[in-house]
Amino acid sequence: MGIFDGLRGGRAADFDSGSAATNAIELTARHRQVSLTKQGAATGNLRINLTWRMRTSDIGGNRRESLLRHPLKALKPPEVVGHSQSMVNVDLDLGCLYELADGTKGVVQPLGGLLGDVNAPPYVKLSGDDRFGSASGETIYVNLDHREKIKRLLVFVYIYDQTPAFDRTHAIVTLYPSNGPRIEIGLDERHPQARSCAVVLIENVKDELMVRREVKFVYGFQAELDRLYGWGLQWGRGFKNQPASA
Repeated sequence: MGIFDGLRGGRAADFDSGSAATNAIELTARHRQVSLTKQGAATGNLRINLTWRMRTSDIGGNRRESLLRHPLKALKPPEVVGHSQSMVNVDLDLGCLYELADGTKGVVQPLGGLLGDVNAPPYVKLSGDDRFGSASGETIYVNLDHREKIKRLLVFVYIYDQTPAFDRTHAIVTLYPSNGPRIEIGLDERHPQARSCAVVLIENVKDELMVRREVKFVYGFQAELDRLYGWGLQWGRGFKNQPASA
């Protein structure tokens, strides 16, 4: 088993997302799930976005020493900033395991160019690959106008490079339904050796579309998430296409 898990296939397409909501629902360990159907948000394109920042205490400077010099800084939360490749070599990727109502299973992810399709099976589409934690992050679209054909979706995040760094990042996965408030899941738990995290499970349960917080960190990659949730796919070593040099 390679350290990066991937499958073959995939093609790209462009499309628009639904409108962003102005308020938010935060899924936590106590408040784990929400019904998109009851919120009137089970139609249109569901936009799922991953953004992350590096904590300044891990980029440079010791926060404890800084607090000794400037005690009032203790009243402020740790600052997070965007990072570049020159600062730290961390590449978080967004992916989605899917199972359709007809039994079809697969994955949408940057590895192998498996970008999916929003207007045809699996009705899940990855917009692209953000390698440096830009403000826009990475986005997956789910076409909920075909929700009756979707059984379950597991949205996950993994670290592409070989350095576990979930403890050094401030990552947020946000779901933007076509209607109603956005749904936020923070990955703030410190798991310094974890390489992947199952973030949220979207299931069609008796014609009701449920969103449930998972936030389960694992020390392997997609194959380990597959085993944890019983997807049953065959995994092999996967790579990204390298960006063209200037």
